[in-house]
Amino acid sequence: MSEFISDNIRFIAIVFILFAAWRWLTAALKASQRKTKVGGPWDAPAPSLVRRAAAVDSLGLASAVRASAIRQKSLDTGFQQSQTEVHMNPISALVFIIFVGGAVLSHLAGLPIAVTVVLALTGIFLGYSIKMAQQWERAVILRLGKLQAVKGPGLFILIPIIDAVATWIDQRIRTTEVNAEQALTKDTVPVNVDAIVFWMVHDAERAALEIADYNSAVQRVAQTSLREMIGSSVLSELLSERKTADANLKEVIGAKTAEWGVTVNSVEIRDVAIPDNLQDAMSRQAQAEREKQARVILGSAEEEVAQRFVNAAKLYASSPEALQLRAMNIIYETTKERGATILMPTSMVDAMNPGAAAFALNMARTDAGQAGASVPAVPRKDA
Repeated sequence: MSEFISDNIRFIAIVFILFAAWRWLTAALKASQRKTKVGGPWDAPAPSLVRRAAAVDSLGLASAVRASAIRQKSLDTGFQQSQTEVHMNPISALVFIIFVGGAVLSHLAGLPIAVTVVLALTGIFLGYSIKMAQQWERAVILRLGKLQAVKGPGLFILIPIIDAVATWIDQRIRTTEVNAEQALTKDTVPVNVDAIVFWMVHDAERAALEIADYNSAVQRVAQTSLREMIGSSVLSELLSERKTADANLKEVIGAKTAEWGVTVNSVEIRDVAIPDNLQDAMSRQAQAEREKQARVILGSAEEEVAQRFVNAAKLYASSPEALQLRAMNIIYETTKERGATILMPTSMVDAMNPGAAAFALNMARTDAGQAGASVPAVPRKDA
């Protein structure tokens, strides 16, 4: 009984040691990658004693220590945000459990301790080696610090200790919001512009090796390009030709990010905000333009109406019947409402009687002839 208890204690100790070794191995790999990212021992954070001494002296060490601390903090943040080789999946976890369980069963079955150790080590190494990338993921693998391959999607195998996944690249379409506050246009008008950039990583190798943080780089490039576009555009063009501005931004940003393996799918300007006083001025200008256009249209209408009246007068002068019909139509339009008293001049009534009009015209001609005949002739002096 004592031998069975001692064997179980020894087995538990061996499993604990193997698990501790696995954890130490993964921690060592993380530390080596962090050291590679930092760049060497000179970029390591300064000890507390040096920082206190630097705060006292005036030899310029304080600024150097602060710069080193800021650089270390940014590198640590970037390292924490990027996914390392610890990318567990159900397959690797299942393999690890199977082999460790086999090691336990072999020990309980009384097999040699070497079999137990081999099974446990095999489970640890396979649990580390078997990786799985999703459909949208790509794994950049380094072998002894050099690029080996870009794996994914699906399962792939790593050589423990020698191979390491530098980073996992997400190749789905992403969105980045950029804004330019108080940016001056070409005609010196301050505007606030908001835009959205749709982009994706098309080359995982270049995105992992050519640039440290392509996410922030895309945002900085988009913001800089947006400000440059605003500075080279007039406010009226920026407000009326957004599609052209979107196409120009896409071309400019895409040309800069293509070197990093990043493709810009589209850029959309959401809003262009201008100052309130400028909005009032533009509103008054638009109102004045509308009033000017209304006056021009009214003048054109008056001219056209006058021309129509001249044409109608010529037609009525050549055709008295047409004038009489028009007069009758006017009388009808004025008298068609019931219960109204209409006072009408006699000349309009006479115009409705063609016989009376013709008689009055003949009488006027006769009177004019008699007046010309009754006038005596003036004798000449030479007669």
